[in-house]
Amino acid sequence: MSFPKVVFRIVENRHCPLYAFADSIKLSGIAIALNNEEENSFITTSVVSYPTGKQVCKILDGDLNRLLAQYERVDKIPVCLISCSGCTGTIRLENSPDNSMLQKRDNSLSDELGSMVHLLSSFAFFKNIDGKHLDTVISYFELSNHRKGEIVLRKGDPGGRFHIIASGSVNVLNEGGLIISTLDRGEVFGEMSLICNDRVNATIQVREETALLSIDQHNFKKILDLYPAIQLYFSRLMAKRLNRSNRIRAEDLSSGINGNLSEIPPEALFQTLNANNKTGILTISDLPRGTARFSFRHGALIKAKYGSDTGDMAFYQILKENSGRFRFTPGIAPEDFSTPEIGFFMKLLMEGMRRLDEGKSQSAN
Repeated sequence: MSFPKVVFRIVENRHCPLYAFADSIKLSGIAIALNNEEENSFITTSVVSYPTGKQVCKILDGDLNRLLAQYERVDKIPVCLISCSGCTGTIRLENSPDNSMLQKRDNSLSDELGSMVHLLSSFAFFKNIDGKHLDTVISYFELSNHRKGEIVLRKGDPGGRFHIIASGSVNVLNEGGLIISTLDRGEVFGEMSLICNDRVNATIQVREETALLSIDQHNFKKILDLYPAIQLYFSRLMAKRLNRSNRIRAEDLSSGINGNLSEIPPEALFQTLNANNKTGILTISDLPRGTARFSFRHGALIKAKYGSDTGDMAFYQILKENSGRFRFTPGIAPEDFSTPEIGFFMKLLMEGMRRLDEGKSQSAN
């Protein structure tokens, strides 16, 4: 008799003596309910498969069997994060939708990439990753060399990869082929199309012999989930670039600003307020569902209301709008300085853009 299976992978490790980050643990089996009028009880038929060559943890074994008893069958266990009961250390495990976490390459770090680890650790992107996980994260990137004049990304192409310049430099070109900016070692590109599920918005041409570190969309989004500090890095980076492209200046925001969503899309407006650590109230009028109101404290979204929706749902709904008048007014009520954040901004934005993209796909069908 065969049993359904799920795979849990370790996404956080706090001094666990047995297992490591990204280790996978398979759970298969069923829990059979016993007829007992006094209490609910189960006989659990399960198999827990641990990483090859590593010991069985009785504490974790018990945690997984209790989870199985709760849902009765492993294929009924929802997408979730669980924490082990812990001994001298603890771990968190994820049962992901596709039973896969980061898709690591079959081969280990190449000698060339391995020799660059010390250099890469000084890059702004990698500074957001704990030192003990740096080698692991770098191993999900691929290293490639490019000749002068080569086009790496072309405006309008589907997004697919995130790039970090390991050495050399590239030019950012407008539609007419003119250079609008240059990116040097340690700088990044390609993130906007992945986060917003959109097409590439600028052409990237190699300026000199250049080495690039690249990662695909699946692994890119998983790393964002695993390392919240990277989300903050991208939030600030995106806002900086959107500030420039939309000509929204921080000094304008400090004294209040009026505008129209047809000229500045909601995601650009919200990212600018977040990245510039603004405190105040954003009011958007002339909308299909009435006036929307959002409160920020040092860039964090603390209140949101649009129509009958509040909190994160109001934020997701406003991203759908492409017209309406907005005004940002500095300052909030004293009691709002202790109001909890609705959520980590970058994660809210990614979820909102994902929902927006799904809505467009459904409408097209």
